[in-house]
Amino acid sequence: MADVGKMNKLTVVRKAEHGIYLSGERQSDILMPKAYVPDNCQVDDELDVFVYRDSEDRIIATTQTPLAMVGDFAFLKVVGTTPVGAFLDWGLQKDLLVPFKEQRYRMKTGQSYVVYVYLDKDTDRVAASSKLNKFLNLEPAEYKEGEEVDLMIFDKTDLGYKVIVDNMHAGILYENEVFQPVHIGQQLKGFVSKIRSDGKIDIALQKTGYEHIDPIAEIILNYLKAHDGEMNFTDKSPAEEIYTTFGISKKNFKKALGALYRDKIIVIGKETVKLN
Repeated sequence: MADVGKMNKLTVVRKAEHGIYLSGERQSDILMPKAYVPDNCQVDDELDVFVYRDSEDRIIATTQTPLAMVGDFAFLKVVGTTPVGAFLDWGLQKDLLVPFKEQRYRMKTGQSYVVYVYLDKDTDRVAASSKLNKFLNLEPAEYKEGEEVDLMIFDKTDLGYKVIVDNMHAGILYENEVFQPVHIGQQLKGFVSKIRSDGKIDIALQKTGYEHIDPIAEIILNYLKAHDGEMNFTDKSPAEEIYTTFGISKKNFKKALGALYRDKIIVIGKETVKLN
């Protein structure tokens, strides 16, 4: 039986003037409109296709790959709104509906939102929701500290950024530990820094320790190593002295110190910085 809202490997069972039909097993044969049929397609060929319902509520197949499938979180743009809800561009001819009841806030045309793509059990149609907490796995996660994970940023709070971890769990990325531009909807790699007793996951963008030192922090680290692990430069030092010694701006110097301190590589005193 073909899975609606996902990729399927289906067999061509017959040709027609308006396209081809693919085996749907217990379902009726599934139409692939002529516009999507590969060149030289023959009966008994196996095709990787995406299956969904069209505007006439027919189950159809396409060789196009959508930007997101059932079970995915994605950052998609609103292309229109109606009394039914908002419609998102997900890379297919038929736009993806976000019903009003599934909108965390009223969506606006032209703006993009992080949504979860699901299959409506009542209608058997693919839809989306911006009420993400309904679909995140809130059970305690089994990660090791330092483990690399895939992230998507989905919200901004006073503490920092809420992130989706590996397309299933919720995590937090603290603002005072972010040393690069980030934005809602961005996908990037991160590292598990801590699993809290309540099961929540703290995330960092750099791995703790010496493995992921950026070039500016490495300059400071090399200077410390060359001077017996101690220096008289701190974030209070004059910008001119920092530039003369390290060849970097005071702003970047302070960011690098913060990263090294966060990773527990250095200890910052009133007048000195030491290797930990």
